[in-house]
Amino acid sequence: MNDRLPDYHIIEAALALAVRAPSVHNTQPWRFRIGDRGLHLYLDPARALPSTDPDQRDLVLSCGAALHHLRIALAGLGWSAVVQRLPDAVNPNHLASIELVPHRPTMTDTALSAAITRRQTDRRHYSSRPIPPGYLGLLAERAGVHGGIVRQAAYGSRDQLVEAMRAAARQHSGDPNYQFELAAWSGRHDAVRGVPALNALPPLAAQRVPARAFAQHRLVNPTREPDYAELLVLGTTADDRLARLCAGEAVSAMLLTATNIGLATCLVTEPLEIPELRKKIRVGVLDNTMHAQAVIRIGWLPTGLAALPPAPRRAVEDVLDPFDATEIATAR
Repeated sequence: MNDRLPDYHIIEAALALAVRAPSVHNTQPWRFRIGDRGLHLYLDPARALPSTDPDQRDLVLSCGAALHHLRIALAGLGWSAVVQRLPDAVNPNHLASIELVPHRPTMTDTALSAAITRRQTDRRHYSSRPIPPGYLGLLAERAGVHGGIVRQAAYGSRDQLVEAMRAAARQHSGDPNYQFELAAWSGRHDAVRGVPALNALPPLAAQRVPARAFAQHRLVNPTREPDYAELLVLGTTADDRLARLCAGEAVSAMLLTATNIGLATCLVTEPLEIPELRKKIRVGVLDNTMHAQAVIRIGWLPTGLAALPPAPRRAVEDVLDPFDATEIATAR
């Protein structure tokens, strides 16, 4: 490291928040490297999901969320991130180079940074308390900064979206390769990967908004009320690797904003993992004008509900390139 970078402890603190980003099956498919002028983000192909995510759209989206988490964490610590996305045409897994410059944190930086550790994927039912339109407008505004366009699925478009979610669950239930992969990444008891059983609901055919059927499930809905979650679909005008990376940043911006407001959220990607269903969502919800990148369940938790246990995350040293980790250790 050099004197143009923050010291290691600031970088370590920022990365510890960045790895709190949501990712498909909690695969945490990112790696970081420290360079002369800042940080670099890479997709980790060793964490690919060939049956769930054959074109790696979910993985790139997940890395985009980690990139935004990192930028917010750095801003809260007094450093602005100047990002060059997809800087290496030869290596498509090099997703971003991040130059750091001193920065005075704003109130928004501080609030969103503080929301990182409170944000969690909550698959439980949400209450019927309405979300003020201004809140939804703020989420759309924050997504728009990153090129995302938000549509609320309502009435007929909501019915089509929910049916696509049910169809995805049916198709995946009959796919042995998908089921094997899902079992490898859910219901685990180790401390660093996958979706823990305590964060997964049992599959219920009568659910108004179907949830992904994980291999093991020990989460219980404490209310008998149906799920009143709103469904927001995030779309982009393009559908290349850059658009998907930026969509992940937009998702992160929406989730952290919602958490700061006090709303519960759950990122949904299952119906978008099947091309024909993704196309139906594009036509039925996005008026055939955008490419669907993510669905977000959002709403208020019933009063008195306790927070869920945090999902496991890898330690910072486990997501840093080993060569740079050695270099950092000698620079401390």
